[in-house]
Amino acid sequence: MEGSASGKFSGYSCLFMISFLMVCLGVRSQLTTDFYNESCPNLLTIVRKAVKNAIKTETRMAASLVRLHFHDCFVNGCDGSVLLDGSDGEKSALPNLNSVRGFDVVDTIKSSVESACPGVVSCADILAIAARDSVLLSGGNTWKVFLGRRDGLVANQTGANNGLPFPTDSLDTITQKFANVGLNQTDVVSLSGAHTIGLARCTTFSSRLFNFSGTGAADSTMDTEMVSDLQTLCPQSGDGNTTTSLDQNSTDLFDNHYFKNLLVGKGLLSSDQILFTGDAAASTTKSLVQNYSSDSGLFFSDFTNSMIKMGNINPKTGSNGEIRTNCRVVNS
Repeated sequence: MEGSASGKFSGYSCLFMISFLMVCLGVRSQLTTDFYNESCPNLLTIVRKAVKNAIKTETRMAASLVRLHFHDCFVNGCDGSVLLDGSDGEKSALPNLNSVRGFDVVDTIKSSVESACPGVVSCADILAIAARDSVLLSGGNTWKVFLGRRDGLVANQTGANNGLPFPTDSLDTITQKFANVGLNQTDVVSLSGAHTIGLARCTTFSSRLFNFSGTGAADSTMDTEMVSDLQTLCPQSGDGNTTTSLDQNSTDLFDNHYFKNLLVGKGLLSSDQILFTGDAAASTTKSLVQNYSSDSGLFFSDFTNSMIKMGNINPKTGSNGEIRTNCRVVNS
């Protein structure tokens, strides 16, 4: 725990290193951290500079880029399919419509990378690097990104509708959606911690704010003062597009405050709060929330492992897929 004996933290560090090495060994056969060392040696510097500029322009962009990587990997694997334009694309799926963002930033990064190393770096790999840099530049931890993904040739709107978690899903449903792509319940909780940065639209949590008569809260697990503030921000007559911070106490800093909020009923989304107070949470996710709330080092370690695991969901490698010149369309 923060402020506890150094020996205990060292124990966590040792466990982290062991699990990190196990994760690394699992992905090394397909992806490597030095994949572009010769073909595009300045890649990481180029991406870091572009992400830094984007966050400087709009702090929220850090969360948006992390979310893009998440929403890409959960559909067809980490293959850049979320970036493809088209009315039948993943951008138009219900979990993504008017929600996922940052496509212009990815275009800017891709343009800079193409200028330095034409036809070499995939859009899927750019998403993975940008997500890591977004966490780091927001005050979070860093990790070596495994690279070598190729871009997919098709989007999967149906897969996005069925496979991506919704903010109103039950814990069992969320857990199953994670399991469907090879992630476990520790991954559910640690990756949810990315909600320590970013914003959410009123429409994603308004069902928690008003009961049938419109006179009180529909969800008794939410802090009453927070309910009152959000009812003012998100009136029933509103259009639902007003935004507020996912982490009401630490908006732009990547830390463990998200988990501290859950302990006192200040999780914004239903899918956040059920990690601690849902019926299924008592024997599963609740203890993880408690541990992460008191030990930021443990959260960062588990988050790193989960991001590496997520980044290795069905990557296209070798001759499978392509290296898109434009992330929005397949090569002609």
